[in-house]
Amino acid sequence: MSEAVLAVDGLSVAFGGVQALQRVTFGVEPGRIVGVMGPNGAGKTTLFNLITGVYRPSAGVIRFGGRELQDLSPSRVCRAGIARTFQSGRPFTNMTARENVLSGLFYGCERSGRAEAENEALRLLEFVGLARQADRQVSSLNLMERKIVELARALATKPKLLLLDELLAGLNPSDLGPAIGIIRKIRDELGITVFWIEHIMRVLMNTCEHLIVLHHGEKLAEGAPQAVVSDPQVADAYFGKKGRNKLV
Repeated sequence: MSEAVLAVDGLSVAFGGVQALQRVTFGVEPGRIVGVMGPNGAGKTTLFNLITGVYRPSAGVIRFGGRELQDLSPSRVCRAGIARTFQSGRPFTNMTARENVLSGLFYGCERSGRAEAENEALRLLEFVGLARQADRQVSSLNLMERKIVELARALATKPKLLLLDELLAGLNPSDLGPAIGIIRKIRDELGITVFWIEHIMRVLMNTCEHLIVLHHGEKLAEGAPQAVVSDPQVADAYFGKKGRNKLV
């Protein structure tokens, strides 16, 4: 087993007396696509917010490449090599697709010269299949294109670890295959480790090598996808005891 690129140990956080995460521990191995699943309110996005410095944990340690992150600001976490997308999608809609990617290049990593950055922005848009939309304002793009612009902006920060928060939410079924193809390319061609929250079970099953399940802020299960969805506790968390066979 490879040494974890991301290691979370005993991570806990509470908001106003409500325990959002409690003693969560896991590792993400480099070069893998790792899925995070769990019912609504399980603590998945809270976990991402802790990793990226939006929240501070009340207990526990977050290590990335051996470096502790829990006291770093989001900008410093980004420069350390972790990028993310957001569940609701947050591209800059008043800017073009190219300008969105340029913002990642100029502010999310070591600064490049203008000409070099322009070339890199176009290369990234070609990589995700949006080169033809490079100079369109993002507000004029469809939902799929907006999400992919945000993804390209995250890639522009040159991450070693990419956190995806429900990238496929709201997409048409016909858009799922192309989006999954881009995620696989990110890992296979760019060598970036992917840590991915998603609610579409069949997508995680067919794309991820490893799954982590959260429930009521605690880690409920972890392991190979088929083993995880065969766990009665996981089925109970999603459907109750009468629906155990719905996951397998």
